Amino acid sequence: MSDLTHLDASGAARMVDVGGKAETHRVAVASGRIAMSKQALEAIRAGDAPKGDVLGTARIAGIMAAKRTGELIPLCHPLGLEAVTIDFAFEDSAIAVTASASLTGKTGVEMEAMVAVSTALLTIYDMAKAIDKGMVIENVRPIEKRGGKSGIWKAPA
Repeated sequence: MSDLTHLDASGAARMVDVGGKAETHRVAVASGRIAMSKQALEAIRAGDAPKGDVLGTARIAGIMAAKRTGELIPLCHPLGLEAVTIDFAFEDSAIAVTASASLTGKTGVEMEAMVAVSTALLTIYDMAKAIDKGMVIENVRPIEKRGGKSGIWKAPA
């Protein structure tokens, strides 16, 4: 069991000790999407959703969530993020969300990017559910990671 980084020799959960690691510039990008009806998509695009500015609210929610990842995911380190961005793209029947998180530190930020995407998607759902309760959140995943001893990693296309 000692080969698993989040378990100690007896199998108990632990936070990984990053004290001896070098600080490097680290960036992670994650993405996901929310499929929805044409009516919901058009209401969001036009800014006519019942609860107001869906994408503006989702952007702020995603950024706030990224900053609190260490409080939400039990074994994540609390990190002093230097930047978080959230971008949206309209598709034929969905909205795609991409988040980027970065810092100079001893551990990666892929969890922060995925929490940002997940929270932005959940916020879109919450703000547009009056129009379409059947929206589907899907494909939340890391798509790129840079920094640390692993260098650059990109998800297969």
